Amino acid sequence: MKTPCDEIQDVLQSRRFAVLATQQHGQPHASLMAFTPMNGIRHLILATYRATLKYRSLCEDGRVAILIDSRSAEEASGNRGPVITAHGHVAEVPPAEHEAVYQAHLNRHPDFECFFSSPDCALLRMDVKAYELVGGTEDVRWCQVADLAPGHRSAAPACGPDARA
Repeated sequence: MKTPCDEIQDVLQSRRFAVLATQQHGQPHASLMAFTPMNGIRHLILATYRATLKYRSLCEDGRVAILIDSRSAEEASGNRGPVITAHGHVAEVPPAEHEAVYQAHLNRHPDFECFFSSPDCALLRMDVKAYELVGGTEDVRWCQVADLAPGHRSAAPACGPDARA
């Protein structure tokens, strides 16, 4: 039987795009984003132009949620596969880590090379605090990333209906 961490890892590896939720002055904003998981399930890498509402919102308040749907279009009305939401904080990747993170993101999304290499593009890292796994209306679990063993990439985090973010 798969652990919740394995389920999250499977979704992160099988999907390349997600919906990023930000807010500015109480107004929600959603954006379709290419993402790359790093350090197991602990970080998600994103990129955006600096001259966007999304970037301005993140500069004011880095708290975000990212929804990743593992279901295909045919399965969307059923309960196959989890829909996961990562909750956490986003900030620009520090210069010392930029090249390694850039290469990882580019390897996963080579079709975005011109975008990622633009001087106006900000490379962002989300520090995931918790994942919400939804398998159906009666199947909602929370997994706290902080409960992962240090240095472990696939250890099972504390998970369950009472492990809320």
